[in-house]
Amino acid sequence: MTISYQLFKVLSPGLFTTVQDRGRYGYQRYGVPVSGAMDVFAASLANLLVGNGDDAAVLECTVTGPGFFVLDHARVAVTGADMPIFLNGQAVAGWSSFRVKTGDVLEIGRAQSGCRSYVAVTGGFEVPPVMGSRSCNVGAGIGGLHGRPLQKEDGLCRGIGPILPEPRRIPAELVPKYPDRKILRAVPGPQDDYFDEGLDMFFSSDFIVSHESNRMGYRLSGPEIRQKTGKPTSIISESSLPGGVQIPPNGQPIILLAEQTVGGYTKIATVISSDLDLIGQATPGNSIRFQRVDLQTAYVLKRKQQQIIDHLKEIVVLTDTVRDLQKEFAAENEDAAARHFADLYPECIW
Repeated sequence: MTISYQLFKVLSPGLFTTVQDRGRYGYQRYGVPVSGAMDVFAASLANLLVGNGDDAAVLECTVTGPGFFVLDHARVAVTGADMPIFLNGQAVAGWSSFRVKTGDVLEIGRAQSGCRSYVAVTGGFEVPPVMGSRSCNVGAGIGGLHGRPLQKEDGLCRGIGPILPEPRRIPAELVPKYPDRKILRAVPGPQDDYFDEGLDMFFSSDFIVSHESNRMGYRLSGPEIRQKTGKPTSIISESSLPGGVQIPPNGQPIILLAEQTVGGYTKIATVISSDLDLIGQATPGNSIRFQRVDLQTAYVLKRKQQQIIDHLKEIVVLTDTVRDLQKEFAAENEDAAARHFADLYPECIW
């Protein structure tokens, strides 16, 4: 039996707030998309800040965040887009954890940069898993809270997890920036042989994110990307993965994202996985330019991103350990031991 605690009553749902985790894998051959958080890096760090595992369910808030009446105590963290956070009317910092208790009001405002923020809570948001994932796919009406975005008066539960005694935060130098002009690194293909001058234009032009963009894909507007003369404008439908860049007959690129399974347009390039998070933080009107890289570079950059996450996990664990030791020794010898450990591990005392 699953044990959960009523945590939030929704006062305002935000523009488009859904429950997401790392995704629903193994069912694409049945036409079920992966779904999951659009910015996996931000979602993972939100969970880290409250002591959850990587795959705990979070809230993904798009452009404008929700407001909640708090029904229980928990640790909360908000990462991703720069959305103002208020607890009982007082500003709270993002990319850090803070404690909420019964009777509090938590409000998340409109994004000042970026597009999506992630709310993690102690134990993760507890909703029934569907095909091994709690991620909401609104188009299919599955996962999340009743297969839809949050609505006013909804209730949200959390699972069992540690109530951390001390706050955690991500060092400022490791907090991502979300500029209006984004450089996306991409590997040509798999149908780059359908293009000649069009391939050069694709990697040398600026494109604008269209308002016709969502979790299925981002439509871009810019110079027309033409195929080689005589090449068909479509191919036999094949599996589609997040990051594939389709070129439909109008020549305007579409970046495929979390809720796709198959497609029949040629794919001129594939955005590398470590840059997919940047796409999830793009808003209509943002500028995008593609930078050509090879597959080996893509592997190196993916490993580097994972190393950053692993490093942050080590820092957080060490920091918690140091705090425990500080308290234990300081209790015996006033604050002498605390000063000793602060000298020993200055980078870990936040």
